[in-house]
Amino acid sequence: MSGEKTVTACLLIIGNEVLSGRTQDANLQYLAQGLNGVGIRLAEARVIPDVEATIVAQVNECRARFDYVLTTGGIGPTHDDITAASVAKAFDVPLARNADAEARLRRHYKPEDLNPQRLRMADLPEGAEIVENPISKAPGFRIGNVIVLAGVPRIMQAMFEGYRHRLAGGRPMVSCTVVAFVPEGKMAAGVAAAQAAHPETEIGSYPFIRDGRLGASLVIRGTDAAQVAAATDAIKAAVRAEGGDPIEES
Repeated sequence: MSGEKTVTACLLIIGNEVLSGRTQDANLQYLAQGLNGVGIRLAEARVIPDVEATIVAQVNECRARFDYVLTTGGIGPTHDDITAASVAKAFDVPLARNADAEARLRRHYKPEDLNPQRLRMADLPEGAEIVENPISKAPGFRIGNVIVLAGVPRIMQAMFEGYRHRLAGGRPMVSCTVVAFVPEGKMAAGVAAAQAAHPETEIGSYPFIRDGRLGASLVIRGTDAAQVAAATDAIKAAVRAEGGDPIEES
C-alpha cells in the first residue's frame, strides 16, 4: 500500500419529492463516477427531507466525518428551498444577500421577471464561495468542505463539471467485474478467501438471474491496478474451483 490518504465524500440528497417517490434521483451515480475521476471516494449517500433541523444536523455530522460533503437540491426560489439557510445555520453564519450572485441573476433575468422570490437565490451563507451555474444562473456555493449544488440533474452536472478541478483528491479507484454463472452461495467461501488474501481491495458479490440461470457479478475495487488484477485472478480461481467459467469485464 502506498500510504496515500483516501479522500472521501458524502452526498446529501435533499428533497421531500425524492423521499416520497415522486422524483427519482439521477445525481448519485453521476457524482460517484465524477468524484472517483478526481480521486475522491464517495463513501456514503443519504436522502433527507426539506427540514431545517435535519439538514443542519446532517451537514454538521458529515462535514466532521468526510473530506467533502456535497448536497443536491433545495436552492431554488420557492418556500421549501431551504438548503442555503440551513447550511448557514450549520456553520453558524448569517444568510446574506451576495452581491456577485445578485448581479448574475440580474444579468440573466429581465427586470420584470426578477421577482423577490428569484432574488432569494442570491442569499448565501456569509463567506461562501460561489459555484457557477452556467444554465439557470442560480448559484451554488461552497463553505468549508461543503459544496451545495442544484437538484435538477442537467444543472447539477454542469455545476459539478465547472467546479471539479477545484477538488483535491487522491488516487482514483479502479475496478474489475467477474461474471460467474455459479450460485452465489456456492462461491461464498472462495470469494471470502480471496478477500482475506487481498485486504487492500474491496470485493463485492451481486447475485442475479439471467435467462433462468443463477449467478453473480463479483466486483473488485482498489486504488492500485496491480492489486486489483491479483485479486481478480484469485476470484477467477474461486469461480473455476466451483465449475464456473469466469467472464472478466473491465
